Amino acid sequence: MSTLFSFLLQIQTPGADTPVEDATDAVGVTSISLWEILKGSEEFGNEGIGWSGWGILIILSLMLGYAIFIFVERYLALRKASKEEKGFINKIREYILEGKMDRAKDYCNQFDSPSARMLEKGIARLGRPIEVISASIENAAKLEILRLEQRLSFLATAAGAAPMIGFLGTTVGMVGVFIDLQNAASLNIDVIAPGIMTAMITTVAGLIVGIIAYVGYNFLVARIGKVVYQMENDALEFMDILQQPGK
Repeated sequence: MSTLFSFLLQIQTPGADTPVEDATDAVGVTSISLWEILKGSEEFGNEGIGWSGWGILIILSLMLGYAIFIFVERYLALRKASKEEKGFINKIREYILEGKMDRAKDYCNQFDSPSARMLEKGIARLGRPIEVISASIENAAKLEILRLEQRLSFLATAAGAAPMIGFLGTTVGMVGVFIDLQNAASLNIDVIAPGIMTAMITTVAGLIVGIIAYVGYNFLVARIGKVVYQMENDALEFMDILQQPGK
């Protein structure tokens, strides 16, 4: 405690007559951007972070890059899946009521959408008991939902794992601070700065990656919910067609 008190007494405080704009220079404070800190880390000097910090930042960067790739790829796939030809169900109804089952199947094959592939399976089972047709549509719907959710679990994992990895960097950085203090001959800000920077920068990076992954995951889940609702509505209308009198 006495050593820390002596260190604090060495800090010079600007006098009352010191201008406000010169106060920063009087205490020796320098503004450094985040990019300058990371760039200076290559030298592992008094203003840089260590190898452990860089390793964690690289892991978080890879996670962020893959998370962004998944978000963009899934967003485009879901936007394509949510598009459906206007009057699609009415056209299917027309073909089925006219007994043109092959035309109905060919019409479904023209569209690359979950609902079209699901109904195509149901049309292929026409002539069998209604329970068989319903089970076929349900199984096809489950496969389509799995296809929509592929790789989405990584976003959920990154949303929880990225902050934990960042906190790991915090722990590593603080351990480094105590090790440097133990080996240092005197208490100096240059001794503890690298460890503290490692702790803070990795924490911020982990939180950023986690927030982006969390928001992206929930956004995509909401979009998938809309597609699933549309599929359920199409399946119900298809089953209603099969149960119409005279069919």
